[in-house]
Amino acid sequence: MRIGELSRRTGLSTRALRYYEEQALLQPQRQSSGYRDYDESAVESVRRIRILLAAGLSTRVIAEVLPCMIDTGRYLAPTCEEMADDLRAELDRMKRDIDERQAARAILESILAAG
Repeated sequence: MRIGELSRRTGLSTRALRYYEEQALLQPQRQSSGYRDYDESAVESVRRIRILLAAGLSTRVIAEVLPCMIDTGRYLAPTCEEMADDLRAELDRMKRDIDERQAARAILESILAAG
């Protein structure tokens, strides 16, 4: 299918799909005319990419873990243990970021309360 059809089926803009390709998240075939040709699995790949982006992962991390993800019907699950380790490390990084932002928020609230 061409990029316009993939866009229609996934609800994403063609610009977003091209960005996913630039980030090595999608790998369409190229026709001799230069048009992108996506297979049926691209629809599911886009859905998985969107889930992982919503989970706060960067496109760099998604490119690494996407090949080792399966759809359980309700969630995505890693199939490679090393990928699970990478996801745990990413979760730990997110927790540290949240803790730092909460501390910054508390400081700002105390500054405003003092004023």
